Amino acid sequence: MFSDIALDPQLETNLKTLGFTEATEVQQQTVPLLLEGQDLLVSAPTGSGKTASYLIPIVQSLIGQKSPTRQPRALALVPVRELAEQVQSQFVRLTESLDLEAVSVVGGEDFKVQERKLAEADLVISTPGRLMPHLENRSLELDSLDFLILDEADRMLETGFKDNLDQIIEASPDIRQTLLISATLPSAIRSLAKNILVDAEWIKVGQTREVSDEIQQFILLSDDQSHKDKQLCWLLKNESYKKAIVFSNSKTQAKRLDGFLRYHKFKAALLHGDVQQKGRFATVEGFRKGTTNVLVTTDLASRGLDIADVDLVINVEMPRKGDIYLHRIGRTGRAGTTGQAISLIDPPEWNLMSSIERYLKTRFQRKFIKELAGHFKGPKKVKASGKAATTKKKKKTAGAKKKTPKKR
Repeated sequence: MFSDIALDPQLETNLKTLGFTEATEVQQQTVPLLLEGQDLLVSAPTGSGKTASYLIPIVQSLIGQKSPTRQPRALALVPVRELAEQVQSQFVRLTESLDLEAVSVVGGEDFKVQERKLAEADLVISTPGRLMPHLENRSLELDSLDFLILDEADRMLETGFKDNLDQIIEASPDIRQTLLISATLPSAIRSLAKNILVDAEWIKVGQTREVSDEIQQFILLSDDQSHKDKQLCWLLKNESYKKAIVFSNSKTQAKRLDGFLRYHKFKAALLHGDVQQKGRFATVEGFRKGTTNVLVTTDLASRGLDIADVDLVINVEMPRKGDIYLHRIGRTGRAGTTGQAISLIDPPEWNLMSSIERYLKTRFQRKFIKELAGHFKGPKKVKASGKAATTKKKKKTAGAKKKTPKKR
């Protein structure tokens, strides 16, 4: 995989077993620099292999040096529990037959159980909010920390973890290696990078608005919600796919769609923020193993969820931002596989869809379902921007007098 880098023989064996035959672009650039002790700011598209790009050098560096009790040598902070579990799972596979332990610390799990596990952890993967009580309780200390990873840092800032991040960074030793990963690079991320990284390299792979060439993007015009429901059923019955993810903009809509699809005998599962931790884990594992093949979700699953064989993404509602759209459809077409993304667009969503087209500098292909042809064919007139052109009535000039008809 990395012909010019000397990796531990067992790690190399594990990489081959996992199918890591070629390094992705972000891995080619990141792994050597991390092994040299470099601080990094990494910006790369979803599905580009960022998790392995930092786990491989961490595993290599941890081999043969067991961490002190309650003092992990590596800490990865993530925005959501699903990503924490995913990172832990990949670490476990990479460390087969190696004496290394990773612990996922997220909400919804017994605090005392986590406390016992933390005593033996080499790598801790945690959401900032859940890590703070353990630091305050001294369940773990960061004195021996060699690696600090902020994965999806932009999302952690968006979801209100700024204060917790500041406290965790303050508790970390000054001499450490820090990796900051962010899909987008707003001013807050640049400021954070300036404050916590030392002589950092910036690795930028691809454009943040780029869509993988392996993903086909379609829009399907709809009249209303009832029409969308019929179209959704048709797509799930007639499109070829192994696993499909159905996105909505709200938990209420996700719950309704889950019930609707179950009623129509689809093997569907529901994932959103109100689902308890055990339920979330069971849902993701069932979808991963193929017990269910349709996952109905909100944007909770638009980032960090890496599940093989997802080859169809359906947006029942168009996301409100272009970046969210990118993250949603990035659940398919990963690691060189092909995928299809279909967005159902009703009249009120046309301008939003057009804005996302402009943001991505693309034009979505049209998909038609002959049996479900609707009345909405798109706006009668569109502006140069692609948005619907509205006919505005001329305003009457203030104080203008009405013309009095002349007498004949």
